[in-house]
Amino acid sequence: MAQIFYLTQIQIELGALRLLASECERVGIERPLIVTDAGVRAAGLLQRAVAALGLGGAALPHAVFDATPSNPTEAAVRAAAAVYSQARCDGLIALGGGSAIDCAKGVAIAVAHPGPLKTYATIEGGSAKISAQVPPLIAVPTTAGTGSEVARGAILIVDDGRKLGFHSWHLLPKAAILDPELTLGLPPLLTAATGMDAIAHCMETFMASAFNPPADGIALDGLERGWAHIERATRDGQDRQARLQMMSASMQGAMAFQKGLGCVHSLSHSLGGVLPRLHHGTLNAVFLPAVLAFNASAAAVQQERRLERMAQAMGLGTDAQALGPAIRALNQRLGLPSGLVAMGVGRELFERVIEGALADHCHKSNPRLASADDYRALLEASM
Repeated sequence: MAQIFYLTQIQIELGALRLLASECERVGIERPLIVTDAGVRAAGLLQRAVAALGLGGAALPHAVFDATPSNPTEAAVRAAAAVYSQARCDGLIALGGGSAIDCAKGVAIAVAHPGPLKTYATIEGGSAKISAQVPPLIAVPTTAGTGSEVARGAILIVDDGRKLGFHSWHLLPKAAILDPELTLGLPPLLTAATGMDAIAHCMETFMASAFNPPADGIALDGLERGWAHIERATRDGQDRQARLQMMSASMQGAMAFQKGLGCVHSLSHSLGGVLPRLHHGTLNAVFLPAVLAFNASAAAVQQERRLERMAQAMGLGTDAQALGPAIRALNQRLGLPSGLVAMGVGRELFERVIEGALADHCHKSNPRLASADDYRALLEASM
């Protein structure tokens, strides 16, 4: 059975950050904890968010946790939860990329539920244990990639080293404030990597076999926007129209991926857990061509001409064979790595990555079920 659920209140426009105080009032947050990272603070975006909490009157009392790592961990969640409790907060504002937003979702679980975080992981059967007792969350993304601001899930590294997914509609932010002005300072490589994350979401969810026509339409439109604007946004970081379109593509990818993802993300999640220094969006960009070729023979992909329809959205006519080469060429133009070797990944890691990919929550929603040998071939093809 396919569940279709849309979604949360989204504010998307240049300057939307000015709505932060009114959104806190709307969802009932009076003393927020702002979950962010050192880079966001250094870029001056935390200061802008705090200022927005005071628009129209006195600033809301608040606390700040700015130590979110690039791949959020259970240790970071614990530290932020301690700040939340000490400051007697009643809600969360996630300010940053997917890491800060996912960390905030982890805090929402931790402050409302007992026990270790892995208890609530999807593959541990923990989704049903996440209750409505979680505090309200407002997400303010500063990158255009993960779409976590409109998603029910979070990816966190738990204490035993696994990179696990946590999924519950209770984790869906009560509001998403999408202000493309917050992405104007992103450096080119981060713009490219996060943008490819959004494109991967749109492509992979469009290939997933679950019946969800609204998700398909949203994903295909998001792919068209992302493909048309990622180079503009990377080349000229001050291009406000390109930034707006990339933020929309990011949001649309995540609105759609409730339908399911697949092998690209199974591999990225697993390898990202083994080598946390690797950027998730960059991994997605590297794995996409091989997975597209692997999925080409899947019945659902063939019957609905899904590869041809994606090629058309990308301006490639209806040539499904052009998809992989086009993505490789785009990665090169964007300055992203040519493959796993360029990222410092060796074949000695393959078995650990394969084990994690087979256990990942995205594994079974790929339109063609992958075996251990299939994952080994996908890794080899991505080297």
